[in-house]
Amino acid sequence: MTRRRVAILGSTGSIGTQALDVIAANRDRFEVVGLAAGGAQPELLAQQAIEFDVPVVAVAKGSAAQDVQLALYAEAQRRGYADGDHDVPRLLIGRGSSSEVAALPCDVVLNGMTGAVGLEPTLAALAAGSTLALANKESLIIGGELVTSAAEPGQIVPVDSEHSALAQALRGERIEDVRRLILTASGGPFRGRPRADLLDVTPAEALAHPTWDMGPVVTINSATMVNKGLEVIEAHLLFGIDFDRIDVVVHPTSVVHSMVEFVDGSTMVQASPPDMRLPIALGLAWPDRVPDVASSCDWAAPTAWEFFPLDDDAFPAVDIARRAGRFARTAPAVFNAANEVCVDAFVAGDLSFLEIVDTVGRVVEEHVGDPAVAATELTLDGVRAADQWARERATALVGAP
Repeated sequence: MTRRRVAILGSTGSIGTQALDVIAANRDRFEVVGLAAGGAQPELLAQQAIEFDVPVVAVAKGSAAQDVQLALYAEAQRRGYADGDHDVPRLLIGRGSSSEVAALPCDVVLNGMTGAVGLEPTLAALAAGSTLALANKESLIIGGELVTSAAEPGQIVPVDSEHSALAQALRGERIEDVRRLILTASGGPFRGRPRADLLDVTPAEALAHPTWDMGPVVTINSATMVNKGLEVIEAHLLFGIDFDRIDVVVHPTSVVHSMVEFVDGSTMVQASPPDMRLPIALGLAWPDRVPDVASSCDWAAPTAWEFFPLDDDAFPAVDIARRAGRFARTAPAVFNAANEVCVDAFVAGDLSFLEIVDTVGRVVEEHVGDPAVAATELTLDGVRAADQWARERATALVGAP
């Protein structure tokens, strides 16, 4: 079996570390040709690079470059590389370094970065002709047609558990036979609580997700349901299904990851215990499966699957995302950028939990209500400008008395 060459963007984050777990258990199937990370965890990045004998490592934060370089030398020495039989990786530095790794000759680029910074690496991977295993949903959402038009059919493989489930259920099916897509949401830590009970939520409470182990931004986005709003836009862009045929239901145990309902009344369900290694492995090996990468459901044990409607009053983020997604152009970029600012403000204690989505909604409405925005075509510069405007506007609203 020929090993697939893999580049991992965001290697020290939740997706990146789990991807390397999958690769470590399947070294006969995969080799790592590049790693990219922000630079906040230099020792971990160095351990990954030396452990997997990675030739190229990128660090976005220039001030962390020296720490990463020293950590690489220390890790190499610890593993006995001082005899010169092994090379220390080539180090790329700066914001564009992730795009350089994404453009390396390889079979698969796993984009596990968080936030809008993943857009240019996503475009770089597509331009290089690699399969894009996409966990950085924001890059697709804010890039919209810029990303979808750059991709060949089948070049983007979703890694979000929900969209991986949809992709699996749709294999071999005709898109015209689909009645609707049904995204499941765990409900986060505040499922079932009315809006009035969310006034005094703390960051610690918002970070206590009941079923998934994710990074802080995604975890808080799950608590606000912003993550599910982003996923609705993502599903529309990935599968070409209209927004009025993409629904969200709350499924607390996160065993059913999403469903496809067909025109004849049948529904295809993808189910497995919540473990991101499964969709990550599919993204790396698509269309093949990696044996024993995660545990399966125990069908001998009594099990109940519960589904509940989404409370749009307590969690209006999905409706706001639909508004942004239907408007398209740069509105999804504004939705995402304003949310990133508001999440940071919430964690810092400068914004209440409910004000996160309320502020995002206000920024989106201002943007889509601007006649000049409606008359513009989507361009990369336009996305950047809208992203910057949304961050500045959200920051101003957060600081307003």
